[in-house]
Amino acid sequence: MTVHFIGAGPGAPDLLTLRGRDLIAASPLCLYAGSLVPEGVLAHCPPGARIVNTAPLSLDEIIAEIAAAHAGGKDVARLHSGDLSIWSAMGEQLRRLRALGIPYSVTPGVPSFSAAAAALEAELTLPGLAQTVVLTRTPGRASAMPEGEKLAAFAATGAVLAIHLSIHLLDKLIAELTPHYGADCPVAIVWRASWPDQRIVRATLATLDAAVGSEMERTGLVLVGRTLNATDFDESRLYAADYDRRYRPVGAEPRFPEAP
Repeated sequence: MTVHFIGAGPGAPDLLTLRGRDLIAASPLCLYAGSLVPEGVLAHCPPGARIVNTAPLSLDEIIAEIAAAHAGGKDVARLHSGDLSIWSAMGEQLRRLRALGIPYSVTPGVPSFSAAAAALEAELTLPGLAQTVVLTRTPGRASAMPEGEKLAAFAATGAVLAIHLSIHLLDKLIAELTPHYGADCPVAIVWRASWPDQRIVRATLATLDAAVGSEMERTGLVLVGRTLNATDFDESRLYAADYDRRYRPVGAEPRFPEAP
């Protein structure tokens, strides 16, 4: 028996890994975060599977469901939205399972910031503009931010920021980021990336508040950075005709003379 923690992706049911799909199909118990995991993903559950929405459950109640499945020798598909490596509350569950001696596996999923970037048709890292993406959030009731993880500190680097779970603090974000990026810095908000009702607002830090108006919802992801609408940027050296690389040796004395 194994508890399979599976990243269910950002929303679209087909943005699910093949491994995740197959594990769901082989598990007689499926625990899913109903507030964020679309019902379409549940279509992969086998006939007769027990399907439990964990949104109203406490951690103790979730572990009790898993412990009962373990006692019965039944595999469990534990679905979380996006990818499990960030803000999934997986860590506390794994700690409980280790203490109980219950085996588990972890299958990654498509994170929401990737789905948002795809919706924007944007490469977040462009030569000469930004080579770093910071995934962060603002303090909330469920999780405080460590003292050193200040939004202004991240902004001072000039990196692209993917700010999660913070749409309700838009005025605060604008005030903290503008001194570092400038009022003309591009910003995009993507609501429910990859869902059928996905919405996008493009603006600058100066115009964002007016552009968003009253349509803010907690599932919006805020992206800030100069790469969001850039057209004037350097081309990558990777595909430059004079760039000597292993699979395309160039010059009289290439670095990799015996490359295939």
